Amino acid sequence: MEQNKSTVALGTENVWRLLLQYAIPSVIAMTATSLYNITDSVFIGQGVGALAISGLAITFPLMNLGAAFGSLVGVGASTLMSLRLGQKDYATANRILGNVFVLNLVLGVLYSVIVLTFLDPILYFFGASKDTISYAHDYMVIISLGNIVTHMYLGLNALLRAIGEPRKAMTTTILSVVINAILTPIFIYVMNLGIRGAAIATVLAQTSMLIWQIKIFSNKNNLVHLKRDTFSLKRRIVLDSLAIGISPFSMNVAASVIVIIINQSLTQHGGDLAVGAFGIINRVIFLFVMVVLGLNQGMQPIAGYNYGARQNERVTKVLTHTIFLATGVMLVGFIVGEFFPRTVASIFTREKELIDIAVTGLRIVFISTPIIGFQMVASNFFQSIGKPGKAIYLSLTRQVLFLLPCLLIFPSLFGVKGVWMSMPTSDILASLNAGYLLFIEYRKNKISK
Repeated sequence: MEQNKSTVALGTENVWRLLLQYAIPSVIAMTATSLYNITDSVFIGQGVGALAISGLAITFPLMNLGAAFGSLVGVGASTLMSLRLGQKDYATANRILGNVFVLNLVLGVLYSVIVLTFLDPILYFFGASKDTISYAHDYMVIISLGNIVTHMYLGLNALLRAIGEPRKAMTTTILSVVINAILTPIFIYVMNLGIRGAAIATVLAQTSMLIWQIKIFSNKNNLVHLKRDTFSLKRRIVLDSLAIGISPFSMNVAASVIVIIINQSLTQHGGDLAVGAFGIINRVIFLFVMVVLGLNQGMQPIAGYNYGARQNERVTKVLTHTIFLATGVMLVGFIVGEFFPRTVASIFTREKELIDIAVTGLRIVFISTPIIGFQMVASNFFQSIGKPGKAIYLSLTRQVLFLLPCLLIFPSLFGVKGVWMSMPTSDILASLNAGYLLFIEYRKNKISK
């Protein structure tokens, strides 16, 4: 079978070639995902207004929480899938696919019900004001109603990469972005739906691609496909998937808490436009972070398969290659943020005051980007080889042990600039921590030799 050959190649072909084969489609897909969010922000900023960008920024914690539950299932299951395919346990691989459907359905429904029930109090707690609450509310109602679709869509895309189909995963993401980019301006400008139009376009784009994903996984000629007897939850699969997925879940939850604190601090020291500036900065840095995440996704099945197959030299090679590429990507981000911040901010809004605030933030936040790629790859690496404890530790130290104290201290001393300064400070400390942990692993001969 075609997928069987793709899977075996993970343990035999040249590592550089494999990484590029898997990473390039993932990078394209993740870049498209980032452009997904950027185009929404641009259309909202230019077509609805500066306060709409601030309202959108208020929703980031809820969006991160939704992604957290999606990654809890999708990332954990895809890593487990790679490990089982490496061990040639195809029966369990098929059960993993069925269990992903059920878990995403259950978590998606629960999340949507809770969010919709307490939406306005949540948004006010996250930093919304009387001027931005309507924008945040209108956007999140529609996004929350489509949350189940989002969970399924992201989860199945992760599994497509895990079974050796990165190009199909890439195609799914790109088509989703294209559909969204076509529908968003129509709903905002032609149908005059405002920020709600952007949310509707997002849900419709993901729904169309989910239908295609289900069709792919329904093909009985594929090695891994949907079967009726695989939908019943298996305790071991659920626990193993959640144990591995708890790392990105914890990272996203911590990121949500951090964004809440950032929004509250910016509202206190700079007002609604400062929150909008963070929305712009977040979207821009997200573009480069998503490219690195694409590299990590390319690394994940290669590292997971070869670790399961005990081919440790290949595991080490894919790690070092990914670190090299990730560092190069973030160097480009550094150049953009430091030398072209006004051009970047002007893409999102024509409001001069908002642009000025965003320019200052971009220059401060992007100063540490050259080392962020290494930290991200190290965290994802431990997750990819089934060591969630170390991945969780690396994820949480950046957010909780380093960034949180900075956010509690710096703004009181430096105002809005203190918020921006907190981010590069925590990135530097987190990268040093990641380097130390990888060094310890090598000394213990758990990765090499």
